[in-house]
Amino acid sequence: MFLAKVEGAVVSTKKDANMSGRKLLLLRPQLVDEKDPTKFRAGANTIVAVDSVGAGIGELVLFCQGSSARLAGGLKEAPVDAVIIGIVDVVDVLGKQIYNAKTP
Repeated sequence: MFLAKVEGAVVSTKKDANMSGRKLLLLRPQLVDEKDPTKFRAGANTIVAVDSVGAGIGELVLFCQGSSARLAGGLKEAPVDAVIIGIVDVVDVLGKQIYNAKTP
């Protein structure tokens, strides 16, 4: 599993039939900054992921990739490589809270 910030949405009207009705979101992976572990730093890449939990733009989410993504509910037959599996409430690193969804 990985952490990411939801940066936007992707709309595709023509797609594989098994993807019909699936919300696609654009993710930017978030890494704990090795120089300052009290902060995140954005990853260099972006990822399109199927939303299985009702995430929204600006939220911090958990996602998985590869064959694990197809284990999420209802995705066994879908050609999916990344899926959002959770919306993050709190992240603690080295005993310090570095993210809280309730704190802007």
